[in-house]
Amino acid sequence: MTQKFDAIVIGTGQSGPSLADRMDDEGMKVAVIERNLFGGTCVNVGCVPTKTLVASARVAHMARRGSEFGVNVASPVTVDMELVKARKDAIVQSSNSGVTGWMKGLDHGTVFEGHGRFEGPNTVGVNGETLEADKIFVNVGARASVPPIPGLDEVDYFTNSNMMDVDFLPPHLVIIGGSYIALEFAQMYRRFGSEVTVIERGPRVIAREDEDISLAIRDILESEGVTVRCDTGVDRLSKSGGDIVVELTTSDGADRVTGSHLLIAVGRQPNTDDLGLDAAGVTIDGRGFIAVDDQLQTNVPGIWAIGDCNGLAAFTHTSYNDFEIVAANLFDNDPRRVSDRIPCYGLFVDPPLGRVGMTEDQVRASGRNVLVGTRLMENVGRAKERSETAGLIKIHVDADTKEILGAAILGIGGDEVVHCLLDVMYAKAPYTVIQRAVHIHPTVSELIPTVLGDLEPLE
Repeated sequence: MTQKFDAIVIGTGQSGPSLADRMDDEGMKVAVIERNLFGGTCVNVGCVPTKTLVASARVAHMARRGSEFGVNVASPVTVDMELVKARKDAIVQSSNSGVTGWMKGLDHGTVFEGHGRFEGPNTVGVNGETLEADKIFVNVGARASVPPIPGLDEVDYFTNSNMMDVDFLPPHLVIIGGSYIALEFAQMYRRFGSEVTVIERGPRVIAREDEDISLAIRDILESEGVTVRCDTGVDRLSKSGGDIVVELTTSDGADRVTGSHLLIAVGRQPNTDDLGLDAAGVTIDGRGFIAVDDQLQTNVPGIWAIGDCNGLAAFTHTSYNDFEIVAANLFDNDPRRVSDRIPCYGLFVDPPLGRVGMTEDQVRASGRNVLVGTRLMENVGRAKERSETAGLIKIHVDADTKEILGAAILGIGGDEVVHCLLDVMYAKAPYTVIQRAVHIHPTVSELIPTVLGDLEPLE
């Protein structure tokens, strides 16, 4: 028997529920399919839990630094990982329950808890039933990539997902990977009290960032006791008693690291391999991401891909923007496009990195006449008052149009401060608008006009 709907939403990450809700408000009959946890990665194993853990780790870190501020804290500072996890679980459960209740409470919606698979371009099978709709939206997200390392099947390991189940302190956590997820976990667990080793096969961590930003982040982590090994390949994994041995290749030859626990954090892959996309005729790229146009439609009329599975940007905020683009085109006669979006994201080590627009490599490759302004956080009053002086501010400007091309703010409040630049970029206003603005003292934001007032040609 086939059940007919106006629309089907497969997956309940950041964009799917909002779109289902909007269609429900429009009076459409909507089917919502979720095979696992409502809320997707962000709510359950991504942003919400990890940033909750980051917060606990920061408290431990600052408690150990109490004497720097004239505050006597009992020594040594200890961390109760069971309570840390319990706090995280409570916050996650609240968010998960909120999304679950939201979807199950739709006036014109029906929730199917099971694995949805395409049976044709306008039909989806779930739990032995066939659902049909003229509009189908795929919001199935992504998961951790696990590389084919020899010996991996012989050892226990974590990904970012099952790392959320940890309620103990790993004596020595070895992390394979040196990008965003890896570095957040590295600092977090070092602050909890673990010995931490990061192994990155490339020449530097977070290689997509500017070299000075990458090196500054490495310095921050190493200053807290994280061991970072770049230009290091992983050859094989094996057990040695209760430990895990990681055999390495370096420029100096073979080496090894022995740790108590292992985290694999080398990237993400889309959850599209068991979705029946071939039955619908939907095109995917070589990595499994669903190909979409500038308004998130696939090559098959009536099928859209939103969120991480389309490969355009694996962030919660871009997933939500995908919903906004689709809804604007469907209901508001507003032809919004993905290409209107300015890249922006954060790296939530402490201090955090806020990044918007083009990187320095991209700016150089553009062939523009570019100006750059920089300032070390050690010269920012707010940073000195908080004794958090690591990092820097860097802003690139087009000398001819006076538009801001990109910026990186690594430092206290950097993930918030960067938005004042992002908003000016969306307005396509000249940098002089913010340069001449009067900002509140003492803040980090007050230094943005100063940096923009000291622009020099990019060498």
